[in-house]
Amino acid sequence: MKITSDTSDLLIVDDRPLFIGIMLGLFILVFVGIGMAITLSGVWAGLIFVVFGGGLGLTAFALFVRRVQVVFHRPEAWVELRRRSLFGSRTIRHPLEVISRAELESTRNSNGSTLYRVALVIEEGQSAGRHPITEAYSSGSRHQQICEAINRWLETGAHAQDVANS
Repeated sequence: MKITSDTSDLLIVDDRPLFIGIMLGLFILVFVGIGMAITLSGVWAGLIFVVFGGGLGLTAFALFVRRVQVVFHRPEAWVELRRRSLFGSRTIRHPLEVISRAELESTRNSNGSTLYRVALVIEEGQSAGRHPITEAYSSGSRHQQICEAINRWLETGAHAQDVANS
C-alpha cells in the first residue's frame, strides 16, 4: 500500500499486490507448462497438472489479487473506495465530512507476528462504523504511515474549513 498522490485537494492511496500477482502468475504458467509438455509427450495424466495446478493457481489469484484505491477528493467533498478483482469492480462513495479519521487495526497471526490494516472511521449516519481499506491484514510499517497521512490530510481540510467559516 502506498500514497500515489498527496496534494491539498487530492489524496490517493493505492494497494496493488504486484508481487503476489506475479508469483501466482508464474505458478500458473509453470504448472500449465509442465502439464502441457507431459500431455504432448503422449501421457494424458499431464492434464491433471493443467487442471489442478492451473486451477489452484487461478483460484488463488482470484481470491488474493485485488487492487484497492482510496481517493479523497476535497473539491467535490467525497471519498471513494474502489476495489477491483477478477470478479469485477466495486466503488463505494462517502461524503468527505462523514469520515472522522483513519485508524490502524491489528491482529496476530499463528506465528505471533502482528499484522495491520488501515480502516476509515465513520461515527454517525447510515454508514457508521469502521471501513477497512483492505480486507486482509499484512505486515510492514507502511500502514502506520498511511494512517498518519490520511489523518493529516483530513485535519488540514478541517482546519481550512474552520478558517473559511470564521
